[in-house]
Amino acid sequence: MSKVLRTLRPQPILHSLRQSPASRSFITLPGTEAQTLTATRILPYNSKSLYTLIADIDSYSSFLPYCLSSRVTKWSAPDKDGKRWPSEADLKIGWGGYEETFTSRTFCVPGSIVEALGGEAVTSLPRADLEHHKETLDSPAISNGIFQSINTQWRVKPFHYKPPTGRPQTDNSEEPARDRTEVYLSLDFQFSNPLYAALSKAVAPKVAGIMIEAFEVRARKLLDGSGATVQKDKDGVPNSGEQVRA
Repeated sequence: MSKVLRTLRPQPILHSLRQSPASRSFITLPGTEAQTLTATRILPYNSKSLYTLIADIDSYSSFLPYCLSSRVTKWSAPDKDGKRWPSEADLKIGWGGYEETFTSRTFCVPGSIVEALGGEAVTSLPRADLEHHKETLDSPAISNGIFQSINTQWRVKPFHYKPPTGRPQTDNSEEPARDRTEVYLSLDFQFSNPLYAALSKAVAPKVAGIMIEAFEVRARKLLDGSGATVQKDKDGVPNSGEQVRA
């Protein structure tokens, strides 16, 4: 009987912590749960101009909160229009007196989506749209000390708006559509380090809104109005410190 009781006796906690990595993947430490944040804005600029600003990852540190430095380290092959896009970048983020740098794989669907992946995150974008990124499309995950995974995705699409005429509904005349764009930002992330989860607890739920507001301010500063464009280099990639031409 004593032998049976010893067999049924609960094992020490230390034993569970020494399980294989595959077993530990089912354990989620407090504060490191997966989170999804989103934010949307309708901006009075054309989608091409706004997409160019979003794809300018080298300039992120000049306007995005918590981004201390940003540098594109690898570029895609030319797309069907002969343009190259960021495919890998080093980003340094910091808050609460802590700073960390991590490498992010980037996929661009020209004119509509910019996606940045960190840690174990994988893209859900159609491979057919990413032929110019085929060199890095199947690259292994790049681990970091902050996130187990993070997927940051910017999407832009035209938002055609016709202002009301102010006249009776029997008036069938039409006002010209104004050039506007819907900008959508989503963040799917999971901290790997409980310390960072604790430090960001108050600000994390607001990050998407803060980021898209900062982008709106930048767009207003650099774009003179609907139809404005940003200077690009010979490959169609935004220049650092771009200038705007009306």
